[in-house]
Amino acid sequence: MRLLIITQKVDKNDPILGFFVRWVQEFAKQFEQVTVICLEIGEYRLPPNVKVFSLGKEQSVKHSVFDRFRYVLRFYKYIWQERKNYDAVFVHMNQEYVLLAGDIWRLMGKKVYLWRNHAQGSILTRMAVMMSHKVFCTSPHSYTARFKKTILMPVGIDTDFFKPDPSVRKIPNSILFLGRIALVKKVLEFIEWAETEDFRKVTIAGPIDDEEYGERVKLKIENSKLKINYVGPVTQDEALELYQSHETYVNFTPSGSMDKTILEAVACETSVIVKNEDLKILESKSGKELRDFVVENHSLKMLMDKLKSAFNE
Repeated sequence: MRLLIITQKVDKNDPILGFFVRWVQEFAKQFEQVTVICLEIGEYRLPPNVKVFSLGKEQSVKHSVFDRFRYVLRFYKYIWQERKNYDAVFVHMNQEYVLLAGDIWRLMGKKVYLWRNHAQGSILTRMAVMMSHKVFCTSPHSYTARFKKTILMPVGIDTDFFKPDPSVRKIPNSILFLGRIALVKKVLEFIEWAETEDFRKVTIAGPIDDEEYGERVKLKIENSKLKINYVGPVTQDEALELYQSHETYVNFTPSGSMDKTILEAVACETSVIVKNEDLKILESKSGKELRDFVVENHSLKMLMDKLKSAFNE
């Protein structure tokens, strides 16, 4: 089978979406040919049976209405130009692409699969689900989990990459927050909670997703009685080092999606404190028990095997 993947970004250095390059590498092992259409490209290295097309966001500065119109035209150009090179379509996270082309793909005889893991949804989400053959999510609290055609999937953690390093000593009494600096991530609540505890080292890492909220977080850090180190956005390699060197990872994102960063930390045998009800069980585990949970339930290999099986049904 040949697969078309639609995703936001292909860039191994992206602080949020860098993981997806490894996903594409694994898809390339499972499928005869993989074609990727992304909104934006950066640095990547992929096998020869993978082609990547960008809609051109990396070339735009203002992302004006004209730019968005151009992205849509390029999207239609690529899905038609490459129509003989794919049998099925995997849309990662962005339901808009299913709404734009779901009917076209169906008329072309292509099966459409949507990966969507947000807690919230709308009538547009329902339309995208209706236009998809199957839908994938990782949390039973995801908006799309309610539909009969939805299949719960492993999160897809590369456990060959995210793993403990015996040569790296964890800093005693250290905590890490790693994720987008956004309201839904509850960074301010994390800082307030940390101030009631007694930690030797507190690190916050991640890109600012909302400027106004980011300024509030920076001010909170500046006025905190704790010495908090905000390191900004980090690559996957830098995230790995942070997981390996901190004793505890804290994540206050509510239930609704299985935040990948939690399981990346767990794969590195880092203890966790979470608000996500799906993953509360992890707070009672430690060391190798934590890593075994990810390897046995949420590894990238497990995800690819399950996706391929769903595609072939």
